[in-house]
Amino acid sequence: MMITIIAIIFGAMIGSFLNVCIHRLPKEESIVSPRSHCPYCNTPIKFYDNIPILSFILLGAKCRHCKKPISIQYPIVEGLTAFSSFLIILKFGVSISYLFYFFFVCSLITITVIDLYHQIIPDVISLPGIGIGILASVLTPYLSFYESLIGIICGGGSLFLVATLYQWLFKREGMGGGDVKLLAMIGAFLGWKSVFITIILSSLIGSIAGVILIALKGKDFKYAIPFGPFLSIGAAISLFYQNEIIYWYLRFKG
Repeated sequence: MMITIIAIIFGAMIGSFLNVCIHRLPKEESIVSPRSHCPYCNTPIKFYDNIPILSFILLGAKCRHCKKPISIQYPIVEGLTAFSSFLIILKFGVSISYLFYFFFVCSLITITVIDLYHQIIPDVISLPGIGIGILASVLTPYLSFYESLIGIICGGGSLFLVATLYQWLFKREGMGGGDVKLLAMIGAFLGWKSVFITIILSSLIGSIAGVILIALKGKDFKYAIPFGPFLSIGAAISLFYQNEIIYWYLRFKG
């Protein structure tokens, strides 16, 4: 129980840092300095006003100084990261696997929010993530080095092929290079089997989201829906339920 509580608190603290990354990486600003400050009045945030989730509640979702509203994004990211840490500690226990796959999920959370806001996936996350995924395959028992390597090829290669064919057929870009690198990172961490599970799940979830948006906004609704968040959701599901999904599929096929 104590280890679980520590994992949750640690996750919330890292979630606070992820909010800094989400805010600064698209602007190509340093994530180290200056210290956290209000985006409206630029007043540095005191440590007692920077407690994950709790400070948001105690401050009434407003800056202590200028009284401007604090985005709901902050407690959501902190809470989601804390919950992810909880799930990962349950799956991997106190181990090096926990550190690697917590980093992986944190990367997915950061990429998801940035892609939703800016429709970009920073290379500074996905490219180092590929290397760290390969390292994880060497140092953890979750998958082998060759599964990781094939996962990178299948992940990056499959989306690159789809993007190339789409652009050739429709004479416009349908999928960015960021999605290709993201799926390569997913393949590095989870292996080639999870790449195909991720593609299927993300396509299904993305299609459902698209239908809902069209139903709400009307047939004339035109918006480039970023695919990164759906890839991230599919990868997270695959991380926790890959074996169960494969088992269900094999039973379904008889």
